[in-house]
Amino acid sequence: MPHVLIVDDDLSTRDALAAIIAEDGLTTATAGDLREARIQLVRQMPDVVFTDLKLPDGTGVDLFEDLDPRSGVEFVVITGHATVESAVSALKMGAADYLVKPINMQRVKAILSRLPRPGDLKAEIGTLRGELRRMGRFGLMLGNSPVMQQVYDQISRVAPTAASVMLVGESGTGKEVAAQTLHQLSLRRKHAFLAVNCGAISPNLIESEMFGHERGAFTGADRQHKGYFERANGGTLFLDEITEMPIELQVKLLRVLETGMFMRVGTTKEIETDVRLIAATNRDPEQAVLEGKLRLDLYHRLNVFPISLPPLRERGKDVELLAQSFLDDLNEQHATKKHFPPAVKDMLLSYPWPGNVRELKNYVQRAHIMSGTDSDSTATVPLQISLSKPTAGTAITIPFGTSLAEADRQLILATLEQCGGVKTRAAEILGISLKTLYNRLVEYGNDAGRADGDDISDEPQALGKADA
Repeated sequence: MPHVLIVDDDLSTRDALAAIIAEDGLTTATAGDLREARIQLVRQMPDVVFTDLKLPDGTGVDLFEDLDPRSGVEFVVITGHATVESAVSALKMGAADYLVKPINMQRVKAILSRLPRPGDLKAEIGTLRGELRRMGRFGLMLGNSPVMQQVYDQISRVAPTAASVMLVGESGTGKEVAAQTLHQLSLRRKHAFLAVNCGAISPNLIESEMFGHERGAFTGADRQHKGYFERANGGTLFLDEITEMPIELQVKLLRVLETGMFMRVGTTKEIETDVRLIAATNRDPEQAVLEGKLRLDLYHRLNVFPISLPPLRERGKDVELLAQSFLDDLNEQHATKKHFPPAVKDMLLSYPWPGNVRELKNYVQRAHIMSGTDSDSTATVPLQISLSKPTAGTAITIPFGTSLAEADRQLILATLEQCGGVKTRAAEILGISLKTLYNRLVEYGNDAGRADGDDISDEPQALGKADA
């Protein structure tokens, strides 16, 4: 039977916790200070420790540091409102969760319901690491490269805790898949995982979507609506593109993180929620703070455990592994047995994949569709559709007397052709912003629309002349 140690210098707190924990079928021991706690550790090693951060002869962190990390003991820290930051520090060290005084017993029950019985979760993570060595898989993630091994190690460490996670990476690197893997390896995996793209919801509706609304709260609110925080109670809420959330809503999000309470739009009644937040962005979050896109206090709350997801161009032969996995899925869906010809395999490894895993998946699907129904191999299709007419060689000749505007045009189109139509790469080589490149292509009648994930700077740069 799981055993719990309660460490707090307040007798009423100890007794209340012991009573509620006993109802859950766990045995308990109590201590009023570090000295007594250490004696209890010798008598019986607990599976879970509830400890106050502030003790007469030290802190709960001292007790945390006494134990070998390999012991498997879960720590839940208890803190007053004035020392929440200390609790966040404890989460970074590996604590499973924290409670704020006065202790909410419903939250204690929620924590107990998530705590694994001896070794369950750690055994599951260990099994996944073994699977990784055999197949290159870790939960929903796929890859064997050293940079991905580091990501898997970070996820293994933080998943069983209650720490908020900030995923940072370029568009298409698999941030939502990483968030889903974190949830599946967490103590909340039996509850909901909800994903929200903060940039895809109208600013006028995002508060209602997050917190819900009452009937009649605004025009068109003909029924009560439960928001993401209410529906994800007990589980995980993934906030993608967090820097796109309106600043005024970030204030309310911060309050939910601090108190665990929120209100539906159209009411003053507070609702309690127990949600783990995983946030993600394809921008530099510190730069977003400087630009006023992300509140500094919210950033610190969300950035308890940051994880950087590497771009596909840094993952070596993971490209082959991922492409084959996507092709296997298509073969299964369409009852085909197609394979990549050698020319396609070489192309997969040589291309920089600016759109990352999302672009690779789209390419594999395109190659599968373009192949003949009787063919056993995928088609060798272009990686990008070029916007310009073919030009020969890697140099262009501009006759004397050519206008600067015409020289600009020839140089831009030739560079774009050499880059295989990849606009981000062409803009980088030309030393201009992506916005400037698009403006020029519109002028030349070569605008084929903007690709998903293109990051167009608001500050145009000129090549020969300034754009209006």
